[in-house]
Amino acid sequence: MENINQRPSRFDQQLKTFQTLLAAYPGEVPLARFLPGFFRENKQMGSNDRRIASRLIYNYFRIGKALSESSPSDRLFVAEFLCQASPTPFLEHFHQKLNASISASVDEKLEILSDLKLGFELSDVFPFAGHLSQGIDQNAFLKSFFVQPDLFIRIHPNKESGVLAVLDSAAVPYKKESFDCLRLPNGTKLDQIFPEEKFFEIQDISSQQTGAYFQPKQYDYWWDCCAASGGKSLLLFHQQPQIKLVVSDMRETILANLNERFQLAGLKKYQKKVLDLTQNPEPYIHDFHFDGIIVDAPCSGSGTWGRTPEMISQFREAKIGSFQRLQRSILRNVVKYLKPEKPLVYITCSVFTEENEENVLFLQQEFNLKLEKQEVLRGYDKKADTMFVARLLKES
Repeated sequence: MENINQRPSRFDQQLKTFQTLLAAYPGEVPLARFLPGFFRENKQMGSNDRRIASRLIYNYFRIGKALSESSPSDRLFVAEFLCQASPTPFLEHFHQKLNASISASVDEKLEILSDLKLGFELSDVFPFAGHLSQGIDQNAFLKSFFVQPDLFIRIHPNKESGVLAVLDSAAVPYKKESFDCLRLPNGTKLDQIFPEEKFFEIQDISSQQTGAYFQPKQYDYWWDCCAASGGKSLLLFHQQPQIKLVVSDMRETILANLNERFQLAGLKKYQKKVLDLTQNPEPYIHDFHFDGIIVDAPCSGSGTWGRTPEMISQFREAKIGSFQRLQRSILRNVVKYLKPEKPLVYITCSVFTEENEENVLFLQQEFNLKLEKQEVLRGYDKKADTMFVARLLKES
């Protein structure tokens, strides 16, 4: 790599800050949770310094495991080139040749890197491509990591005009993806724009699309068995407000967050249970039988790594099998509570076939469930998450 200016400059300081930040990052916590603490400990950094440092570290992780033998600074320069769409003073300082072509398309950039013989290979970014679910375009998926996903919200029923009025008043750009789904720029400060009531849920568009598989009927009895903070339950409730609902998760703290979200959304009648579904839930579920079960399974989260690119570097291939075993242990313990001819909706935010199609096949073979439909919800081509959803019926 070429350094066109050996004199200390603000760009050298930005690079030094990046190196300090990278060395301090432990890797066990999400980068978004680590950065605020780092900035609190480095109060000398102004808002612009924090913004640039955040951009550099996120871009660095967006090239995944590519150039793993190169120095962090060399990896960073390539990452800036691939992830930024317009010239940056930082890259101009350290690598004029790359900065001069930064407005090119991703495909053109990949050709430039090849011509420069810098050792960058697209396939190295995400070295788990052999595990991708059917129908995923490998190259398009890998290139999507160079672009930050957008922010999506789902508006509560009959609240569209009020939400749009607030966004218009705050001059926030948005795009309507459907009657209740909006696309906004990532980083939009919704808490500041809506300081009081929020008649919407922050929910990726692919997550919203899983709701098409629910199809609840009035007074149905449903179980959201891996409910987390309740996003799928609220989607179900807004489809059929007369639903009878049981929610469970093994984390009591996250269920507390669920309580708050439910109250704000007007969902007040539900049962809540703290359950580890890798164990037999019979002492807590008793003789319950449900008209529908949602299994939004704990998974690798690989379809969301565009938002958390640090996970690409941290992930180990052996974990795919571990997640599959976890998912199957949960499925074994919930299927028996499903009424005949009723649906089990299986969801992951994974791109791995072991967590997706192979588990659907497991449900068919082990429990005689009938597959109605399964789908990879491709978000990689629309600046969104990629998810998997399947609807299966329990045969009589």
